[in-house]
Amino acid sequence: MSIEDPIKSTLDGLLKVLKMENVIGDPIESDGRILIPVTRVGLGFGAGMGQGEIAEGTGSHGTGAGGGATVEPIAFVLINKNAEESEQIKVLHLTSPDPLNKAIGEVSGLALELLKEWRNRQREREEENRRMKKESENLYTP
Repeated sequence: MSIEDPIKSTLDGLLKVLKMENVIGDPIESDGRILIPVTRVGLGFGAGMGQGEIAEGTGSHGTGAGGGATVEPIAFVLINKNAEESEQIKVLHLTSPDPLNKAIGEVSGLALELLKEWRNRQREREEENRRMKKESENLYTP
């Protein structure tokens, strides 16, 4: 058995845990609300190989690999379609605010603000396009 066999099988198993669906879960929708689970994934891995000689011409060898992963729910993103615009998207933390959770919250807050600004600019552009189309139609109407 080569060292690659246990490493490959261990890595294949760990890669199954590291799928995006395990970090950002499938959205759950009900009554105008969408709940998106967010998790933290931890991963550890190790491998080794050894050999030795008992007597001249005889010997033994061994290989091994192991790993582990954890998936911990840390938050939910709540999208409430029925709420006022400023309250439509919230992050509901499931753990106490450690530095990483605070950073995620701050980044998500900034991302939400950018999304709102982008959405407002899109609405303004659409309104401007409608206004210009209407004006151009009025100019060419006999």
